[in-house]
Amino acid sequence: MAPCERRGMIRNERQTKQESVKANPGKTTLLALGKAFPHQLVMQEYLVEGYFKHTNCNDPELKEKLARLCRTTTVRTRYVVMSEEIMKKYPELAVEGFPTVKQKLDISNKAVTQMAIEASQACIKSWGRPSSDITHLVYVSSSEVRLPGGDLYLAKGLELSPDVQRVMLYFMGCSGGVAGLRVAKDIAENNPGSRVLLATSETTIIGFKPPSADRPYDLVGAALFGDGAGAMILGTDPISGVEKPLLELHTAIQNFLPDTEKTIDGRLTEEGINFRLGRDLPNIIEDHVEGFCGKLMGPAGFTEKEYNKMFWAVHPGGPAILNRLEKRLQLSPEKLSASRKALMDYGNASSNTIVYVLEYMVEESLKIKKEGKEDFEWGLILAFGPGITFEGILARNLLV
Repeated sequence: MAPCERRGMIRNERQTKQESVKANPGKTTLLALGKAFPHQLVMQEYLVEGYFKHTNCNDPELKEKLARLCRTTTVRTRYVVMSEEIMKKYPELAVEGFPTVKQKLDISNKAVTQMAIEASQACIKSWGRPSSDITHLVYVSSSEVRLPGGDLYLAKGLELSPDVQRVMLYFMGCSGGVAGLRVAKDIAENNPGSRVLLATSETTIIGFKPPSADRPYDLVGAALFGDGAGAMILGTDPISGVEKPLLELHTAIQNFLPDTEKTIDGRLTEEGINFRLGRDLPNIIEDHVEGFCGKLMGPAGFTEKEYNKMFWAVHPGGPAILNRLEKRLQLSPEKLSASRKALMDYGNASSNTIVYVLEYMVEESLKIKKEGKEDFEWGLILAFGPGITFEGILARNLLV
């Protein structure tokens, strides 16, 4: 079948403009979203003074470097678990080279569970069905280490049935949220009638360290990353009048780029997690994004000339990555507005951030529909993580 015929077949599935687009039988739909954050809100303009004060550092050169980084991230506000109370309780966190992994994990494990519970509760409330109807749980985090994992503690906190089938995705970094969607999609489509709760929860506590000229990436992390949790409920064949489907997940793929495993390098040490990001990361993503998008768009009959006929929900790893994508794909500025807004309001919150992006995208879709403007039924959900790993989903907007 020719690409144009495939595209015509897919697009003919739409109802008239006066009706909502209906989900295809057997295809996974996103049924609800939820989020939660720690209580500590950080305004970007006050971050530098607070960070250097709490770590007892008086290096003016490092302080000016962090101030420059804060100005270039486009982040305005973030939520963080770290607080003055924590620093008073664990003063050793501000000591260079002190083995604090145990203390950090004690804080992180408790914090990510609490945030995941709150985000999931918000998601379940939005969904409108009881938590007892959840059959599967996919939990994503790069911020905890324990056995049993956070998936069990989350299930316990939500009082889910012991029969709930759990999957734990550890240390997938920024690609974790979309990887979780891919896994949840596979589960939903292979278990008819199932309802999958996907929860993500992250905190920067486990990588917190005092500023050091020997670890320049720590300053990048301090200027860019935030904490929080996200949740989604997914399933096939939404119940009319009960569930309100938002997106249909059509195709999901994952690719890794050979010989790039050192570009995003994370190691668990006695001081916590140490991360290193290669300066060429935005370049590498830019060089390979067209081929990856082509694999997703091809089955639907779209071509590279039709990027602006789609919606884009991209994990905002940082402004440089978004800028490179926008330039390489020649996207209109508004195409990445949901991603840029999520970065501005929450920072890069690792696996959680795609939940915030999708929430803003849903808001934009409802506004577009209300105003009767041109809509975009098809689009891509993208994220990039360690590996370098590309995660992508071809999705259909059911709100237009």
